[in-house]
Amino acid sequence: MDRKQEATATSKPECILVLQGGGAMGAYHIGALQALGEHDFEPDWVCGISMGAINGAIIAGNEPEDRMTRLAAFWEAISRPSMFPPFGDTASRSWRHVLSFAQTLEFGQPNFFTPRLLNPFFAQPGVAATSFYDTAPLYETLAGMVDFDRLNANKTRLSVGATNVETGKLTFFDTKNMAGRFGPEHVVASSSLPPGFPATVIDGGSYWDGGCVSNSPLRAVLSDLPYGHAVVFVIDLWSASGTAPDTMEAVAWRAKQIRYASATPDHVEALAAKVQLRRAQALLGHDIARAAPLRLDIVHIVYHPADDQIPSSDAEFSRGSIAARHASGLADMRRALAERPWHRREDPHHLGCMVHRVTHDGVCTMT
Repeated sequence: MDRKQEATATSKPECILVLQGGGAMGAYHIGALQALGEHDFEPDWVCGISMGAINGAIIAGNEPEDRMTRLAAFWEAISRPSMFPPFGDTASRSWRHVLSFAQTLEFGQPNFFTPRLLNPFFAQPGVAATSFYDTAPLYETLAGMVDFDRLNANKTRLSVGATNVETGKLTFFDTKNMAGRFGPEHVVASSSLPPGFPATVIDGGSYWDGGCVSNSPLRAVLSDLPYGHAVVFVIDLWSASGTAPDTMEAVAWRAKQIRYASATPDHVEALAAKVQLRRAQALLGHDIARAAPLRLDIVHIVYHPADDQIPSSDAEFSRGSIAARHASGLADMRRALAERPWHRREDPHHLGCMVHRVTHDGVCTMT
C-alpha cells in the first residue's frame, strides 16, 4: 500500500498544528492544545516559529498524555506570580501589565533569559555586544522539558523556522530530515529575536528568530503537502485586522500586530491555491503520480487579546495574563472543534482545500 492509499484508508484526518510566534502571548497555544486533547485530536506534525517553536518542541517532544503537564510546568518555570490581584477596571489592569513588563526588562525571566551585566553598547565586539539578554538558561530548561530522543525518532514531526543572519532567508529545521541531529539549539535559534537575544550558531551559521522574515511557519506545510485528508490548525497570536488607533499607545500596539501577523492570510491563500492547482492537474489527468491531497482543511484561529493588553504584551509574563491567554485559546479551539467544519459537508469534487476562519460568531468556511 503506497502513501496515498494508506491515507485514504485512515478515517481520521492527519492533524497538523501551526504555531505562530508571540512571546508571552504563546500561552494561548496551551489552551488550543488542551481543546485538541479533549477531542482526541493529537497533532501528527507541529510547525513553529519563536515561542511557537518552544511550545512545539514541548508538544512533539513528549508523549500525548504528558504534554499538558510539561507545558504547564514550562510556563510556570519561566513566569512570576502576578504583582497584584487580577481585578479592577481596564486601565488598572493595563498598569499592572506595564509593571510586569518593567520587571521583565529589568530582571529578564527565570529559566528563560537573563540581562547582561554590561550594556552591549559598551561591550567589546562579540556575542555579549550583540544582545541585551543571555538565553543560556533556556537551554537547560528545554533539556528538562523536551525528550530530544523522542523528537529525533520523529514520532511526532517538528519543524521550526529560523532566519539565517548571513543570507536573510528563512530556514526550517525539521526532525523528518535531520537524521537524529535535532537539539535544543535549533529551538533556541528559532527564538533568538534581536536585539534582545543573540544569534544562535549552528554548524557555523548564525540564526535569528524566524519572525525576522516571517512569523508564520505555514511555509513548512506549503513545501511538503500531506496526502490523504489533513486538517491544518493555524494558531495565530497576532491579528492582521483591527481598528485604527487614536492614541500613541494604540499606534504602537497596532503597528506591532500588523508587523508580526506576517501576512498569514496571504500564506493561507497561497497554500490553498497550491492544493487547488494540484487537484486541477489530477482532474485533467496530468502528473497523476504526484496528484493533489484528497482533502486539506485549514482552520485559521486568531487570538484577540482583551482591551487591557499593552503594546509589550509579548514580553509580559505575569501568571494572571498567562492564565487569561490559556483560557482564550481553550475557548476558541473548542468553538472550532464543536463545529468540525471539515466534516460539515462533502467537499466539492473540484476543490482540494477548504479554509475555515474561526471568529467569535462561529466558523466561516471559504472556498
